[in-house]
Amino acid sequence: MVRCTVLAPWQDPRGGEVERVRIDNGTIAIEVLSLGAIIRKLWVPDKRGNRANIVLGCDSVADYLAQEAWLGSVAGRYSNRIKDGLITHQGQQYQLNTNLQGNCLHGGAEGFHRRQWHIGLLPDGVRLTMLSPDGDMGFPGNCRVQLDYRLVHNNLYVEFTAATDKTSPISLTQHSYFNLDNSDSIESHTLQIWADKLLVPDQRKLPIDVKAVSGTDFDLQQPQQIAAILAKPALHGDGLDHCYQLPKDSALYKAAQLTTPQSGRRLTLYTNQPGLQVYTGNYIAGTMGSHGQRLKAHQAMCLEPQMLPDSPNQPQLGDPWILPNALYHHISRYKFDCI
Repeated sequence: MVRCTVLAPWQDPRGGEVERVRIDNGTIAIEVLSLGAIIRKLWVPDKRGNRANIVLGCDSVADYLAQEAWLGSVAGRYSNRIKDGLITHQGQQYQLNTNLQGNCLHGGAEGFHRRQWHIGLLPDGVRLTMLSPDGDMGFPGNCRVQLDYRLVHNNLYVEFTAATDKTSPISLTQHSYFNLDNSDSIESHTLQIWADKLLVPDQRKLPIDVKAVSGTDFDLQQPQQIAAILAKPALHGDGLDHCYQLPKDSALYKAAQLTTPQSGRRLTLYTNQPGLQVYTGNYIAGTMGSHGQRLKAHQAMCLEPQMLPDSPNQPQLGDPWILPNALYHHISRYKFDCI
């Protein structure tokens, strides 16, 4: 049986309140905020059956609004980077909000992560909806978005649908940071990515090529410890912030797996999206987290299923443009078990 608990709301310093809901199916549980459709907490059992939170979050609306790490939120209207914040469709050019190195990142400075969503209950989870108006962060069209978080046994399903009345690029992703030990580092975790191609980024992390990963430092088709990955020369002492191109498959594709021997927890990600941004939390140091603690670099990592970055400007990377009366659909499954 799925139990829903409505928690005390938080005050939004911008005005109004942020709703909070906890959903628990007896195996896993989540706390969801109406702000940014944020997953604030995700409780998962370890190999001894003890549940603990495995995602990063904040303790107030003010802290969420102050951080720029998209902790647990939805990135949109277009996740990842769009070059110079410019898109063109049928001769019409649109200037988007630019919020990182002259690019539009994750939909702009006031993207979906800072919006109030309407939250309602489902038999096995919650449904969040919002309207992104025409011209929002420069994007064309009134875009209606629906997001379902559903708990099914030991699985968290994340399902987006969206429609627009003007042709617009849409790419939505869930931006939770995972640490399966609830510790201060993911370096003891092991990561595997079932992808044989990588988008080669330039200095602004915009894709300039697609190359096979075989024989390179980015080949994660076999599981590797994250400490070893971070030490690879091609990462220049920084970390992963790269998009892997996934095989085209209309069904849910097994894209990635994160494991840790300490707690025994294992996360397996399945998705219908063509890309997976893998981010090892390289730039989160100093961000305010829970319990008044500042986060550390590589304290947690993101696995972000999405359309390929800058594909509105690079049609060889796919077609992210959603026509009026067409439907954008993204579904991902996060399976939690133990090794």
